Amino acid sequence: FDARQRGAAAEATWKHLFARYREAHPELAAEFTRTLAGDLPPEFHAAFDAHLAKVRAERASMATRQASQQALAALAPALSELFGGSADLTHSNLTHWPQARPAVADAGGNYLSYGVREFGMSAVMNGLALHGGLIPFGGTFLVFSDYARNAVRMSALMKQRVIHVYTHDSIALGEDGPTHQPIEHIASLRLIPNLEVWRPCDAVETTVAWREAIARRAGPSALVLSRQALPPMARDDAACAAIALGGYVLRRETGRLALLIVATGSEVSLADGAAETLEREGLGVRVVSLPCVERFLWQPDAYRDAVMPRGVPALGVEAGHPAGLASVLGPGSAVVGIASFGESAPGPQLMAHFGFTVDNVVARARRVLSRS
Repeated sequence: FDARQRGAAAEATWKHLFARYREAHPELAAEFTRTLAGDLPPEFHAAFDAHLAKVRAERASMATRQASQQALAALAPALSELFGGSADLTHSNLTHWPQARPAVADAGGNYLSYGVREFGMSAVMNGLALHGGLIPFGGTFLVFSDYARNAVRMSALMKQRVIHVYTHDSIALGEDGPTHQPIEHIASLRLIPNLEVWRPCDAVETTVAWREAIARRAGPSALVLSRQALPPMARDDAACAAIALGGYVLRRETGRLALLIVATGSEVSLADGAAETLEREGLGVRVVSLPCVERFLWQPDAYRDAVMPRGVPALGVEAGHPAGLASVLGPGSAVVGIASFGESAPGPQLMAHFGFTVDNVVARARRVLSRS
C-alpha cells in the first residue's frame, strides 16, 4: 500500500514535462495553471459587465431559461474551462450555446449529452470539479432533481464548484401535469447545506445568478429557471448591484411601511402588481425580491434588517411548497404557495387556478394586514 516512492517519481516526471511545455507554450501553460487553480480570467468579468449592460438596456420579456442561454453565449467564450451538458433535455433546458462543441465528436469539446441519466450526469460533474481545471454545469427539469439528489448532496458536502441547471420550475410548465410539475423541490433543495439555490425573476437576475455560480468556489449552485416568459423588472443601479446579496428591495414603499411582499422567480411580478394596487389605497408596501435565500441569510444582520425590517407583517409569494419561504419570514406572516400536486392544463390557467394572480396576492395581503 506504500506508493510514496512511485508517486514521487511520477510527480518529478510530470514537473519536468510541464517545465518543457511551459518553455514551448508559455501562454497555454499559464492558461492551464490558471484553470487548475480555479481562478477566473479578467476577460470573464469584462464579458459579464458587457452582457449585463446589454440585458438591462434591452428590457426584454423572456423565460429565464432563455435568459440563461443568452448568458452562456456571452460568458462561455471568455471561459475556456466551462464544460456543459444536459440529461436528455438540451433543447428544453437551453443549456447549449452557439460556440459549444460536442465532447463525443471533438477531443477538445465542451458539451456532453448525458442521456436520461440525471444522477450519472451530476456524479460526473462532481468528478470533473474534483479533478480541477473545469467548471461543469448540467441541466434537467427541476422535478428530476430528485433523481440526482445524492450527487447534488455530495457536491455540497465536498464543497465543489458545480452548477446544477434546473428548468421548468413550477406548475406553469403546463400540460405535462403533476408528474412533471415541481412542488416540494425548491424547498427541498434549500435544505441541503452549502447549496445555493437561485430562482431569478427576469433576465437581469438570471445573468447575475450565472456570474455568482461561476465565481463561487466553496460549493455548488442550483439555477432554477422558468419555462414561461417573465417581464423585466424596473430597478436602479443600487438594486442591480444588490442582486448578488441574495435579496434586495425591488420596490420601495411610499410613506409608512405597512407590509412586506417577498417573492422569488416568476412571482416577483405578481408581488409588484399587488404592491401597486395596495399603494393606490394608501398602504405602504415594499416588494423584496429574494433570488437566493441562502446568500441572503449569510448577509450581516444590519443588511437583512434594512431589507426586511423586523416586526413588519410579511407575505411570501412562491409557486412551490409554502415551507420554502415561511422560514425566512417573521411571525404573523403568510405565504401564497402550493402544498398539493398540480394538474394538467395550460400554464396560465393553472397559475390562476392555484391562486397565483395579482388579485389573490392583494386579497391575501389584506388578510395579513387585518391580523396585524
